Amino acid sequence: MTSLTRAPAAHPPTRTRLVEVVVPVHNEEKALAPSVRRLHDYLTGTFPYGFRITVADNASTDRTWAVASALARDLPHVHAVHLDEKGRGRALRAVWASSDADVVSYMDVDLSTGLTAFLPLIAPLMSGHSDLAIGTRLAGASRVERGPKREIISRGYNLLLRSTMGARFSDAQCGFKAARTEIVQALLPAVEDQEWFFDTELLLLAERHGLRIHEVPVDWVDDPDSRVDVLRTALDDLRGMARVARRTLAGAARIPVPDRVAAARLPSGMRRQLPGFVVIGVISTLAYLALFWALRGFMAAVAANAVALLVTAVANTAANRRLTFGVTGAAGALRHQVQGLAAFLVGLALTTGALALLPATAGRWLEIAGVVAANGLATLVRFMLLRAWVFNPRRRKETSP
Repeated sequence: MTSLTRAPAAHPPTRTRLVEVVVPVHNEEKALAPSVRRLHDYLTGTFPYGFRITVADNASTDRTWAVASALARDLPHVHAVHLDEKGRGRALRAVWASSDADVVSYMDVDLSTGLTAFLPLIAPLMSGHSDLAIGTRLAGASRVERGPKREIISRGYNLLLRSTMGARFSDAQCGFKAARTEIVQALLPAVEDQEWFFDTELLLLAERHGLRIHEVPVDWVDDPDSRVDVLRTALDDLRGMARVARRTLAGAARIPVPDRVAAARLPSGMRRQLPGFVVIGVISTLAYLALFWALRGFMAAVAANAVALLVTAVANTAANRRLTFGVTGAAGALRHQVQGLAAFLVGLALTTGALALLPATAGRWLEIAGVVAANGLATLVRFMLLRAWVFNPRRRKETSP
């Protein structure tokens, strides 16, 4: 069990309406003090609500905890907590679960997101209009400076979330989020992840319960000293998506949170079909990536993509035929596979196009990011083709002997 140590604050916060700002850190002894002082000065000078900054040190092995404790002694409204186990999600859970603030939030220690977006993030929560709020780097009004690798991976991941998980929010991993405390504390027991997928899982859970998520365009500058292992994080996120899809398929219990928005009415049968399609889609994507990686060792990228896509498309159609759309028996199986090749051709065109847009010097990881992004869009097209054409009950009835 994670133990949590608190450093005493210099002065207790003045209670008006209170916002708790959590800054999760791991081995950030150099960046921590200037960032927290900058944040404290900004909130003191411009923020209209009471605030508390909580530095959440998750298992640092350098002087981060000493720096955090000194900040808590020196600055009013700054607290510090120390956890013995690592994990951003674990740190946020520990602070948010025991918070007495009206609104809880967090931001990355590098302050990559412009602080002018913080009040627009908090305001709809204080007014009661929304339940959660997130910064988005993918809105047209956002101003973002980051390298092509992280840009492609970020857009590909969010496209995959929208196409396979039905997510309506645009940027799952921007380190700039807030929520009404009673909402977060109701959702936290059902959130399993303790690390980077924590944000995404919380947002997917909130959407499934009809909660309002407000999005704020942000100015965001990539931190060149970021400690995030992009590849490992992406793989952990894919595993998290598969776990959430399995839980959805199993019919997870509903959490007693306010229903702010009536659930959208899905077309007949789609609510039952979507979970199965999501699980099969995640498994197919992982299989495709593994096969593409293996073939890429002795094939050109375009050829490896075509072979990997064809193999997984055949398996995907067969699995969806049986598990998602409930079609059994051999009758029509060959016709379904031939029709399913239409979805394969869409995916092939999109992924080949993505590879063609990459520079000749692109490494294999950039190729992976490109085809994942293209596959996300192809997955959405695949579901619509399978549902409306290949396995449409009316067409199956018309073509049956």
